[in-house]
Amino acid sequence: MTKPQKSQPGARIDDESLELSRSRVEDRGPSLGDYIAQRIREDASHLRARGLEAARRFLDEHQAVFYKAEDTGQ
Repeated sequence: MTKPQKSQPGARIDDESLELSRSRVEDRGPSLGDYIAQRIREDASHLRARGLEAARRFLDEHQAVFYKAEDTGQ
């Protein structure tokens, strides 16, 4: 399996967040960059899950409107 290509964006974060990140890295073991990348992937996964849940709720509430439109040919 090929390793993903890496970039160095040079993002700026406040000192408190940097120190918290460094302490988490010490607890977990990955590099700071890997830790930040992991957190971004986790955040993106949660956003996707929330979006899918919102879509499910929307369909649960409004599916009848779509069925009615199909039945009347609209």
